[in-house]
Amino acid sequence: EELCAAELAALKFLSLEHIPMGRLEVIRNAQDFFELLHERCLIEPEDLSFLRELLYHIGRIDLLVGHLGSSREAVERELQLPGRARVSPYRRVTAARCLIFKLSEDITSDEQNSFKFLLGKDTKYSQNSKATMLDVFIDMEKKGILGEDNLDLLKKLCQEINLSLLKRIEEYQVNHPGEEQMVITEEQGGSTRALEAHARWLPLPVASDSPVTWNQFSQLEAYKMTSRPRGVCVIVNNHNFEKARAAVPEPKPLKDRNGTDVDAAALSRVFSSLHFEVKEHKDLTAEKILETMDTYRREDHRDRDCFVCCILSHGKKGIIYGVDGQEVPIQNLTTSFTGQNCRSLAGKPKVFFVQACQGEACHRSVVIETDSGEQDSSVETDARFQLSCIPAEADFLLGMATLQDYVSYRSPSQGTWYIQALCRHLESSCPRGEDILTILTAVNQEVSRKSCNQNSEKQMPQPSFTLRKKLIFPVN
Repeated sequence: EELCAAELAALKFLSLEHIPMGRLEVIRNAQDFFELLHERCLIEPEDLSFLRELLYHIGRIDLLVGHLGSSREAVERELQLPGRARVSPYRRVTAARCLIFKLSEDITSDEQNSFKFLLGKDTKYSQNSKATMLDVFIDMEKKGILGEDNLDLLKKLCQEINLSLLKRIEEYQVNHPGEEQMVITEEQGGSTRALEAHARWLPLPVASDSPVTWNQFSQLEAYKMTSRPRGVCVIVNNHNFEKARAAVPEPKPLKDRNGTDVDAAALSRVFSSLHFEVKEHKDLTAEKILETMDTYRREDHRDRDCFVCCILSHGKKGIIYGVDGQEVPIQNLTTSFTGQNCRSLAGKPKVFFVQACQGEACHRSVVIETDSGEQDSSVETDARFQLSCIPAEADFLLGMATLQDYVSYRSPSQGTWYIQALCRHLESSCPRGEDILTILTAVNQEVSRKSCNQNSEKQMPQPSFTLRKKLIFPVN
């Protein structure tokens, strides 16, 4: 009941090595599909390993956890055992099918229509508005115009539609030049299992003593990012701290954060263009911040691909302030969205950007070259990030404005160095298909080259993450 039509199509595609295409084509709902798996002895009451593997590959970790009592880590360990992996089209037997599956997930509805239009009468699905990209690709394979060693037409189409897709195909061809996998097939209990002679397509372990090379990074799959909207982008924009000044006596009273509305407007513009549903919340007390995060935690994100939260507020070590001067630990905000606390976001990227100082120390310039600084800059003392602020669980990204113990800079007229650089690079790099870590590296470079004219003081942002895949925000 929880599987949508696109997910059913993906499950059918992943099962092609075990069930004839003719049997799969007549399946119209998930119940019939599961009955067919049972009929073929692929799932049994005492053995749901194939079902766990299928759900793992389509990213429905919430169903793994909530209905099968398993987890991503448990399935990954299971898949590393010899002979346990049975989803050969996706991970094991044909590398081209692996490529095709991932491309079909990342192609938008507009791009899908363009593919069908350019194909014309080459496939029976070219004029069928209900056909998925998997349907189109499978029919192309049937007609012999797509295959492991026959990607010319697909490359030509991608060149017309989306150059980032073409780049992925070319990377595949460089890394897999006509290579064939050796497969052993054996019958066990009425089920056919494909066993690899070597574990080339086994998932990478979470921790490894060997460093990951750039070549390996370039081959990483990307998070699914095709839903409309992609997800919610929450902006907590605290500007007026009059309540805090009245209620919390401090040696350095919390001033109003002039310029923060410039940041909030830029974030809203950028994430709206990236197809997020933007929700801005202004001048929240500490209690209201927690209530707001709990509201989004309880929402159903099953039809969304991502969650983004931007915090613009004062703070100090490990916390942010509400406008009433009360403290909210950053860790409380991030851990609210773990897979255990928000199951509909399990396996999906959770992104937090915090415009914040992490102390009161100032970076002194040690470089020869200088860059013009912002005019009328002011220093704000905001939240400090520690490693404990980001959950140990996978799929989190936390972008902080500066290093631990140091200040960040804000112009009352032009916004903060960090948020403005972040928005500029998102706007320029996302249309080119750049991943978020590449973008944040460029943000680091831009911000680190700035200086405050008065004392030549510097700033260095700091991203931390537990992402497992490339995070790319497609514009189209």
